[in-house]
Amino acid sequence: MDAYFASVEMLDNPALCGCPVIVGGTPEGRGVVSAASYEARKFGVHSAMSAVRARQLCPEGVFLPGRMDRYAEVSGQVFAIFKEITPLVEPLSIDEAFLDVTGCRRLFGSPAGIGRLIKRRIAQEVGLVASVGVASNKFLAKLASDLEKPNGFVTISDREAPALLADLPVQKLWGVGQVLREELNAFGILKVKDLLAVPLPLLVNQFGDRVRHLLELAEGRDDRDVIPGSQAKSIGNETTFPEDISDPDHLLGVLNHLTDKVSRRLRNQGFKTRTLTLKYRFPDFTTYTRGASFTECTDSGTLLRSTARKLFLDHPGRTGKPLRLIGVTASNLSSGSIHQPELFSDAGKERDRSIDRVLDQVHGRFGPKLNRG
Repeated sequence: MDAYFASVEMLDNPALCGCPVIVGGTPEGRGVVSAASYEARKFGVHSAMSAVRARQLCPEGVFLPGRMDRYAEVSGQVFAIFKEITPLVEPLSIDEAFLDVTGCRRLFGSPAGIGRLIKRRIAQEVGLVASVGVASNKFLAKLASDLEKPNGFVTISDREAPALLADLPVQKLWGVGQVLREELNAFGILKVKDLLAVPLPLLVNQFGDRVRHLLELAEGRDDRDVIPGSQAKSIGNETTFPEDISDPDHLLGVLNHLTDKVSRRLRNQGFKTRTLTLKYRFPDFTTYTRGASFTECTDSGTLLRSTARKLFLDHPGRTGKPLRLIGVTASNLSSGSIHQPELFSDAGKERDRSIDRVLDQVHGRFGPKLNRG
């Protein structure tokens, strides 16, 4: 999806269309940018940038706090379209996925035709623009999807791949981050063709066996399968305050709200968690995390909320000090449908599940402004 979070905001508020929309952070310069519309990117704003810097680059930007529940809801609509085309859908993130359409060509036509069908359905049924890449393997398809954003559609054939790859910067290869890029550049490898020109023994001696995989990608080869149902590694929510907060009741209220959002997202996406992590940041940017593990995987809002509260209250070094940021993350996820049934029912757990079901229904009807008391 193109500038996904910002695009959802413009979908819900058409008055924002054409404006430099910046999701994450505040107009006062707190927090970090999660997403920027293409209008904002023209000013140099990008994700992971501090809101302070984004404000300096784009003083007329429209700063929005972000609504993960809404982004997850729209993502569900997009993924529902994917799964009507093929069951072989491997999510990469909330707004990106691989689809293996090998088995549905007789039903829907050529791979390129299927790509255009998906792109058209997302526009018509969801109201958003997607960029699509079509190729015979995951690496080339991902590369194709990024080449002509926004609103791109690129097909890379196996015959075209070598010439296209040759002049690309070496960091376009999966696995080449900033550190490895700097090492390769220092060795004189700036483009993919430079990598292919170096003898394999010399590359292995200099960079180790990891370079073998890079060479396969440089030649356009990638034999990894599309694995459906690939699970998220974690689900979390955090917030950066416009002003540092020291009031413990206020902080606990925010923490309760964030934890409820996480538990609701777990249930909506069919996950349970075994580990909950609390994160908080002081005004000097010192950041701490504290975690707790459960004997059984859970999606219980009551249990997660009480655990987050205990992690928050049981750290004597934090008591009374103002905080700049607070967040909570559920990790070690497993499918919510896979769990060992209990031999004896637990009335307390059944009550908590009933409460979660009711609150999920109420939230679905009245929206995210309704919180637990």
